[in-house]
Amino acid sequence: MQPRLADFIRDNTEPILQAWEDFARTIEPPALTMSDAELRAHAHQILLAFATDIETPQSDEGRMVKSLGLGAHGQGESAAETHAQARLQSGYTVVQLVSEYRALRSSVLSLWRCDPGGNVAVDMADMTRFNEAVDQALTESVARYEHLVKKSQNMFLAILGHDLRNPLGTLVAGASYIMQAADTSPKCLRMATHMFQSAKRMSKLIGDLIDFTRTHLGPGIPVETTPGDLVAVCQQVLNEIRTFHPARFVELRAPPQLDATFDGDRIAQLLSNLIGNALQYGSDVFPVRVSITSRDDAVLIAVNNRGPVIPSDRISGIFDPMVRVGASASAGCTERNSLGIGLYISREIVHAHGGQISVASNATEGTTFNVTIPRRLPKKWALTDTIVSLPVFLSSE
Repeated sequence: MQPRLADFIRDNTEPILQAWEDFARTIEPPALTMSDAELRAHAHQILLAFATDIETPQSDEGRMVKSLGLGAHGQGESAAETHAQARLQSGYTVVQLVSEYRALRSSVLSLWRCDPGGNVAVDMADMTRFNEAVDQALTESVARYEHLVKKSQNMFLAILGHDLRNPLGTLVAGASYIMQAADTSPKCLRMATHMFQSAKRMSKLIGDLIDFTRTHLGPGIPVETTPGDLVAVCQQVLNEIRTFHPARFVELRAPPQLDATFDGDRIAQLLSNLIGNALQYGSDVFPVRVSITSRDDAVLIAVNNRGPVIPSDRISGIFDPMVRVGASASAGCTERNSLGIGLYISREIVHAHGGQISVASNATEGTTFNVTIPRRLPKKWALTDTIVSLPVFLSSE
């Protein structure tokens, strides 16, 4: 004999759907502009799915899996997932979406309780299966809703970042032109310099934003590796950093040349992120130390600063997006130009090169970011290290 609740749902679809519609109509503002058909959207298919689920034999293991919200997903898109997408497009919040299932559960059980001739033993078994089916559908709806929201947010950020590049490029070019003009007055030159530096900072933020969204919308940060001198790339980055930091020292320990196969632009971005982070959170008294060495078929990059120690409970999440490492930094340290994704992007660049990145922080040695990437060259270079102390200057804003 089929479970009674499944037959009850099929025989009383209309009053159940009417109760669903009545509740959905109270959810404002979306319901104000929706038709009866839109308010009932997918509810009939969801109810039939409940009835089928109740009738389907279930093992103890299947019951346990379903209780964890991990029930098996059928072929194609479920009615609950389709409903979540439609509600999102209609302007429903996730709280409003969940409330519909709560109202649907209450409606079915209330009507069923008033149905004469029920069997207590059958009722309890059917009620359990029904609640499991509702929970499974709710899990599918919320998961699809969250996925679509995250995807739309990332797409918006990607489009925004892309569209901002052109007008920002115009600002950089215009400021550069004024700075190089022979007849520019000192006052205009000073203002053009500020504009140029601000535009370059904005350009970096937009670049980070685009990279962040790319890792969420696609396969990750793309790299195009070619043979090159890693030390030369590091020297170039240090020369650029001079423009943005006042009277700070960066100590570079590296061989005169270290050939490897890598994406030069991405490694420069990695070094800029790590060194910039070290300067931002490091002590003004001690230099930032950068070392580049080779070992076997790998290249090792270390960036050290003597700033505040990073608490051990924050180390594990330091490369997560939107996590700022400077919570305990000095009062003079500003984070206004940071999105909190620089270290996350650094990790993605390292992973794209097939490498690993880690961080260690203690009171004795300070904070050190260690990067290891494959060298991908058959010949091992063994060169004497040299130490170069580079002063870094920035005109005050």
